[in-house]
Amino acid sequence: MTKDLGITVKKSVDFSDWYTQCVLKSGIADYSPGKGFIILRPYGYAIWENIKEILDDQFKKTGHKNGFLPVLIPESLLTVEKNHFEGFMPEVYWVTKSGNNDLGEKLAVRPTSETLAYSMFSKWISSYRDLPLKLNFWNSALRAEIKSTKPLIRNSEFLWQEGHTAHSNEKEASDEVRMILDLYKMLIEQYLAIPTVSGLKTDKEKFVGAKYTTCLESLMPDGKALQMATSHNLDQNFSKPFEIKFLDKDTAEHFVWQTSWGISWRVIGALIMVHGDDKGIILPPKISPTQVIIVPIYKDESKEIVKQKAYELENKLKDSNIRAYTDDRDEYTSGWKFNEWEMKGVPLRVNIGIRDIREEKVELIRRDTRERFYVKEKDLVNETLSILENIQSNMYNLAKNYLVTNTRNATHLDELLSLLDSTGGFVACSWCGKRECEDLVKEKTTADIRIIPFNTRKNISSCIACGKEGTTEVYFGRAY
Repeated sequence: MTKDLGITVKKSVDFSDWYTQCVLKSGIADYSPGKGFIILRPYGYAIWENIKEILDDQFKKTGHKNGFLPVLIPESLLTVEKNHFEGFMPEVYWVTKSGNNDLGEKLAVRPTSETLAYSMFSKWISSYRDLPLKLNFWNSALRAEIKSTKPLIRNSEFLWQEGHTAHSNEKEASDEVRMILDLYKMLIEQYLAIPTVSGLKTDKEKFVGAKYTTCLESLMPDGKALQMATSHNLDQNFSKPFEIKFLDKDTAEHFVWQTSWGISWRVIGALIMVHGDDKGIILPPKISPTQVIIVPIYKDESKEIVKQKAYELENKLKDSNIRAYTDDRDEYTSGWKFNEWEMKGVPLRVNIGIRDIREEKVELIRRDTRERFYVKEKDLVNETLSILENIQSNMYNLAKNYLVTNTRNATHLDELLSLLDSTGGFVACSWCGKRECEDLVKEKTTADIRIIPFNTRKNISSCIACGKEGTTEVYFGRAY
């Protein structure tokens, strides 16, 4: 798959191959020699850094502090909360040797850090004065994904953040769960321009060990759902086995209430899927490492003049906090640069040549609509700010329209299956709340209950599976 070929398959023809080419050829990531692993290249990591900076700022404003946790977890810790341990067992990598010596106890390579963190919480918390304890960790996690891997979406190791908090009462923990989910929603919708549905996971789909799981679900252009972020209410399900107690003002000991939550580089994959086109990826301005790419167009005799003007424009844009960059490489033609930056998805391109300099104007090309137009050089900064804002909102609105259009209703199992087979997307159905009905639909359609929306309608019709009275509306979908 050579870089200079560009994207060689249409998004509508082979979505999977198109996506993989976008990831690799745009310079976001590459495959690692280790099966199931990928390497995040500088362009992809720059996107992750922007995501990290936005969230980290919000976490600190809401009283969370960053820490570090080791990657290896003793087996004895994983088994303390049995449901949690059993839920992660199939995905765990194990370390059994140190050099040539067998270890006395197996060490799990972190699939998630609840057990490790909470073994320490029991040491750090003794009084109500120690609460709330609100920690966040930027790290990687490893889960054995060998067969059905997909870059950024499903890999054996991934970058994420995981938050872990402890509280003195149940309400405070519940409020924390929703506050974090709202922060995630803000990031995904306002910065990544991807609309989401907020709600709850069913007991079958919730995080192992949680009282309940809240989540954000989005819809990809191939009709499949993608879980974007989760925030879990752990209640006292971990504090009791780990003996995390505090002496309250009433001089009695109580177990803490806990939450955990996380978001991973999976959202970069969603970004590519939702917004990309046949030319490559399209990045929303708020998250793009480069918002404006400037391409000087010149012949030998005009090279220095045109380049100098390009640098001047770049500095003007940077002075207004616009992330601009001049592609001044002589070894590539202007046309080659156009194609490369289109593939990389930079929101706005500025072309500048000797004629433009004489006429005191520049050419602008939007990546989202490919619209091109001229503006006066003196108006470049203001026009750029306005256009970037318009691109951001346009990308969100297009994605929102797709989500709304592809969220349909079904009242019978055959109708649900027909919709899933023909168009995919979310299918809203009534459900009686019983696990056996959830399992029956899964068996017949290979679709899961992706989410119980917070704004769900009650008793809209009979249960999609058993025909008895429905208790809530749920969204079924096939997913990554």
